[in-house]
Amino acid sequence: MPAHRTDDSGRSTVSDPKFITQPFVDGKVVPAQAGETFDSVNPATGKVIAAVAACGESDVDFAVASARAAFDRGVWSRADPAERKAVLLRFADLLDEHIDELAELDSIDAGKPITDCRTLDVPDAIGTIRWYAESIDKVFGSVSPTGPGNLGLITREPVGVVAGVLPWNFPMATLSWKIGPALAAGNSVVIKPAELSPFSTLRTAELAVEAGLPAGVLNVVPGLGHVTGKALGLHPDVDVVTFTGSTEVGRHFLRYSADSNLKKVVLECGGKSPQLVLADQRDRIGAIAEELADAAFWNMGENCTCGSRILVHRSLRDDLVAGLVAQLPSWPVGDPQHPDTKVGALIEEAHLRKVLGYIDAGVSEGASVAAGGNQVRQESGGWFVEPTIFTDVTPEMSIAREEIFGPVLSVIAFDTEEEAIRIANDSPYGLAASVFTDDLNAAHRVARALRAGTVSVNCYSEGDITTPFGGYKMSGFGGYDKGLEAFDQYTAVKTTWFALR
Repeated sequence: MPAHRTDDSGRSTVSDPKFITQPFVDGKVVPAQAGETFDSVNPATGKVIAAVAACGESDVDFAVASARAAFDRGVWSRADPAERKAVLLRFADLLDEHIDELAELDSIDAGKPITDCRTLDVPDAIGTIRWYAESIDKVFGSVSPTGPGNLGLITREPVGVVAGVLPWNFPMATLSWKIGPALAAGNSVVIKPAELSPFSTLRTAELAVEAGLPAGVLNVVPGLGHVTGKALGLHPDVDVVTFTGSTEVGRHFLRYSADSNLKKVVLECGGKSPQLVLADQRDRIGAIAEELADAAFWNMGENCTCGSRILVHRSLRDDLVAGLVAQLPSWPVGDPQHPDTKVGALIEEAHLRKVLGYIDAGVSEGASVAAGGNQVRQESGGWFVEPTIFTDVTPEMSIAREEIFGPVLSVIAFDTEEEAIRIANDSPYGLAASVFTDDLNAAHRVARALRAGTVSVNCYSEGDITTPFGGYKMSGFGGYDKGLEAFDQYTAVKTTWFALR
């Protein structure tokens, strides 16, 4: 097992982390049939890590056939629940043993701070697998109330082959949100990791088989979205596609379903999460500023629930902006491999240019930069932007309406609660929101009025593994990640009707 250490500068290193570059199908790493590759690049240096197989339709066919064959054999789908539970618990234990290696892979591959990967992302993934393992024998069917002589059984069965298409911002966490409930329910799975961050997913699949997951139950096909993802979306033998990513790509998967077998599509897409600070919060401005900085700058703002839209009562605006600016020393930009770094690299150069373009647009539209706004660490060869705070923002500005996916926040003042709710809901997105108030009635009233899948009160939070996570409007639909509700998207409800004699 790779050993974790730090070098003389304090940077995290793992001896020989395993960079798998070929698809993982039928229980092993196999050569890609397509023969095409793409370069995986380290966002912190701009240097190529490795050439990775760009799987084509034939590779997807092979992976789906392997998944379907495993499902039909019943080696997992019809296994005793206690057996599935034991395998997934061993799987979680094995991930725990390799926590440093998996954290290193995500940090190098996605530019994420190594401390976040080791203390948040990978532990979250391990906990998710354990939670769904423990839930296997605690989800029951039911018996319907019927007339004399009849018996109605309502049971849940695995749907068959689940395809998961992942984003690049939280490779390990979102992988676990997909495969945890899908595998616990007895399905076979084919995963397409994001082309920008494939390595931890491929390594995780290898560890799953080592833990005892039967060959063919979990397969991974790296590749490009418009080829590999499209092939999964159109495949007639895939029963469910679960996708996390942009709203634009989510639309494609709906079209793929319509053009193929009407497979179920589960979407978790973009967001532009409002954070409402009501007028009674003057005494808590310092603590709220700390919470809001975390909401906006964590993971470089590359987060669907990023709290990039702060709506604050006009009487508190100046104090809150001052508090946010005072937080910036706590968010140092640096080498993702250094344990003190809080803001790592943006995922790729094209995304860097997009984020800088939004900053320029904010200035040109009349907003004021209270802090930040610049590209930094150019000498590294990587793609870094310092945390940026805009004031004098109005709701119609592009920085207030569009998902930036970078460390950029906008502060918008409001005068009444009704105005705050109107501004918050004036968005095509509805993934998450927060409200800060000590007024219990206002908290209930505003949370009820906000059109978002998750509303946190007096904190920024997506909940935990026990709570379902999904969105309203263009932030997605079709099911939930997390919670027992996730089983709904990976199981089919069957009614068995008995005429008793």
